Amino acid sequence: MDFPEEVAEAPALHRTAHRSPAHMNLQEKEQKLEGLLHELKRVLVAYSGGVDSAYLAWKAHQVLGNNALAVTAESPSVPSHQRRMALQVAAQFGFPHEVIRTDEVENPEYRENPPNRCYFCKDELFSRLSSLARERAFACVLDGLNADDLGDYRPGRSAAEQHGVRSPLVEVGLTKEEIRELSRHARASHRGPACLRLPRLALSYGVKITDEKLRLVDRGEEALRAMGFRVFRVRHHEEMVRLEFRTRRPRQGAESEDGCRSDRGLQGTRVQIRHSRSRGIPFRFGERSACPVSRIARRHGAAPLEIPP
Repeated sequence: MDFPEEVAEAPALHRTAHRSPAHMNLQEKEQKLEGLLHELKRVLVAYSGGVDSAYLAWKAHQVLGNNALAVTAESPSVPSHQRRMALQVAAQFGFPHEVIRTDEVENPEYRENPPNRCYFCKDELFSRLSSLARERAFACVLDGLNADDLGDYRPGRSAAEQHGVRSPLVEVGLTKEEIRELSRHARASHRGPACLRLPRLALSYGVKITDEKLRLVDRGEEALRAMGFRVFRVRHHEEMVRLEFRTRRPRQGAESEDGCRSDRGLQGTRVQIRHSRSRGIPFRFGERSACPVSRIARRHGAAPLEIPP
């Protein structure tokens, strides 16, 4: 976002004695979310630009108006595209939004890039947001965790609990697909926020995090996005960078000469290319010479590496 976390005793969930979310339909869950926000009166939303926090920020503004503030962190570990999209969505749909600076990359424990690195990142974020909430008299800080996330290993949950952060989407039992459905309905009827997917930090565990590595990954992502790719990941593996694509074929037009000439984000970098069906699981795409992505990499001065069977 190590070992699974216990969520049954999580104080941030604020479970109630009312009807269980498992027995509620989508409309009931949305109404319960609106009621919860009304009760809180004044909230600060940790807003990353992803679908969950975007929907929560939008809904909080719908319910509370200017008593809801969305706040986005800016740091070298946040990709340029993610920052732009967070700003664009907030501006487009008109909810109050601010950007704060976080310094997780200055923390030696975070730089070591252990499996629980998310804890150090979230601890820095929620520490800053909690201070801001106290200064501005907000009742609490909210995050965009959803009910499906409780089954994943998320060390950042511990940081949320320690800072008293609440997860209203979990409290009302909203799943990821339900949030996407609500977002689609909101866009159609109330101009709600679009669904945005966010990449995970693109350095494998154990690869020490440095500003230089983060900048290289960011440049690589910007280069591929400029060439027309939309679903991909650039991962840094010390001696090389690996490109992962979740579609069988690159987007049509991705090999445009203009795009290849205009952005040299990966020039001089050794590149391994993988195509994946889901969640970054690699499989062989076929003959290397037949892969359009390889030709793109060569045009950028990169040296594609063969993927073992």
